[in-house]
Amino acid sequence: MTPDLFSPEDVATLFIQSSGDYRFARWGRPIVPVVFGITDDALGLVKGAIEAVVAIANHSIAETDPEIGANLMVFFVRDWEELPAVPNLGKLVPDIENLCARLVAAHANQYRTFRFDTDGAIKAAFVFVRMDEHLTDLPAEVLALTQALRIILTWSDAGFKGRSPLVDHGAGAVLRAEYAALIRAAYLPALPAVAHDPSHALRLYARMVAAN
Repeated sequence: MTPDLFSPEDVATLFIQSSGDYRFARWGRPIVPVVFGITDDALGLVKGAIEAVVAIANHSIAETDPEIGANLMVFFVRDWEELPAVPNLGKLVPDIENLCARLVAAHANQYRTFRFDTDGAIKAAFVFVRMDEHLTDLPAEVLALTQALRIILTWSDAGFKGRSPLVDHGAGAVLRAEYAALIRAAYLPALPAVAHDPSHALRLYARMVAAN
C-alpha cells in the first residue's frame, strides 16, 4: 500500500453514512460465524473468507459466544419471503416481516444489521443475502469475500461506490492492499474500537502510512 492510493478524505468517506454522520466500530469480542442456506462447498468458501479477513484484522474467531452462541449469522435465500419462516429468527431480528416487505419493495439483494455492546463496539451481526441474477453471476469467492469484508467494520452505506475493494490476481480475488492496511490499522489496540468524529480517519490514515 502506498499513501497515494488513499487520502485521509478517502478513509473518512468509508465511514461517513448517507446521513452525514461518521460512524466507525469494530468487533469488541471474538467472532463466531454460522452460515445458512448454501452447499457445503460454498460454506467452506464463506467461512474461509471470514477467517481470512479476521486474520488481516489480527482479530479472532471462537467456537461460541457466551452471550448468544453464534454472533455472526449469514443467511442465503432465493426470496426474502423465506426469512420469516426461519425458526426463532424474529427473536434475533425484531419485526422481520416488515423488514422483508421493505427489502422486497426496494428490490434489495442484501441487507446487514449490527448489534453493539454498551461501549459501542460490535457484538453481533446478521447478514441476509438474496441470490438474484446479479449475485448469482458473481464468482463465489468474490461474493464470499465481499460479505466477509462488509462485516469486519461498520462501513458507510455508500463507501464502496466507485472503488471496488477487491482485485483479481489471477488465482482469485483478494482485498486491495489499501483496504487490508486500513483493516489492520482499524484493529490496532492503540486506536479506539468506536469513533464518531471524522478526525478518527486521520489517525487511521497515519497508522496506514506508518505501517507502509
